[in-house]
Amino acid sequence: MSGALRSRVRRDPSAAKPSAAITEKASEVEPEGDLEAYSKEVLNALMKDGLPPTPNNFSLYFDRLLEDKSQNTRNHIVSVLELEENNEDENSIMLEQSLKQGFSSIKNILGVTANLYKNMALMTKILEKRKQELEASSETNETRGVAASLGSDIVKLNEILKKQSGSIKTMYDDTAKIIKNVENETIFDNQFGVYNKRYLMTKVEQEIELIRKFKHKSSLIMIELSRELKKSVNNEKAIMLMTKTVARLLLKTSRRSDTVAHYGNGVFVMLLKHTDIESAKKASERLCDLVSNSNFFLGDREIQLKISIGITDVTENNSVEEIIVSSMDGVEKAYENPSLDYAVLLRNV
Repeated sequence: MSGALRSRVRRDPSAAKPSAAITEKASEVEPEGDLEAYSKEVLNALMKDGLPPTPNNFSLYFDRLLEDKSQNTRNHIVSVLELEENNEDENSIMLEQSLKQGFSSIKNILGVTANLYKNMALMTKILEKRKQELEASSETNETRGVAASLGSDIVKLNEILKKQSGSIKTMYDDTAKIIKNVENETIFDNQFGVYNKRYLMTKVEQEIELIRKFKHKSSLIMIELSRELKKSVNNEKAIMLMTKTVARLLLKTSRRSDTVAHYGNGVFVMLLKHTDIESAKKASERLCDLVSNSNFFLGDREIQLKISIGITDVTENNSVEEIIVSSMDGVEKAYENPSLDYAVLLRNV
């Protein structure tokens, strides 16, 4: 965590005392909450903590220090940020979603084509049956000739359709391979609207390297819907809806610098950069309160949502897998005491 914030207006001790008029003018240029003054404050905090003022570090501290400001100041600065919001990850997520929707459309087209081919094959059989009935009847040769000609045309159409259907199937298989390769590089979990496990592991690995270099503190928390709650509900569809609600609440309470990801099986992980254990505990308390105040209705039954959280630190001496396991152990530790919603588990080095 950063230390105490420096004064917004830096003074030169050797400078003469400014006049009242100059002071009044300066206060008009840099009022409380002014974006320029706040940016200087963020830069000072970075320098005090010994971190390089890179765009990522500046953005991270920009968000963190904003939490201590007044509501009016936060609203003003957030409104400015919204005007220039340009998130590359969000653009990638939108691209992934569009690509998968396109693949789904291709799959639907293939299904329609397959059904059309089946119907044509069925019509061919029906026509052949009617042809045999005509040949056995006393109808004229002309009628039988028309039926034979029609049957021949349908057979040709069926062959053309079969060939085109095969071409579509080949293109579908090629597209499926491309989509599979894309999915191996995706960063987004479509089911819950957060990042996926692959992206999470990459971000934790990157954070370990940053901690090794700059010696700051970061934390990781693992969140899952209470097992007792899931057992009492015993409804897979309802559990899925509750889990999606938890995912939305995680996004709602997270900072822009946090990474919210689906680890698997309805379990979520949040990487809290530049956040020590005490701050991670406070964040977990806020999250538990937010979730518990969000009721879920299942028929006539009102259910209070509940989660369990495991907290651990991200250190330079442990691997990504060891850090993840520590957060899992923290969740298990929380279950040992029914009165706990979260528990801290630190790995001994």
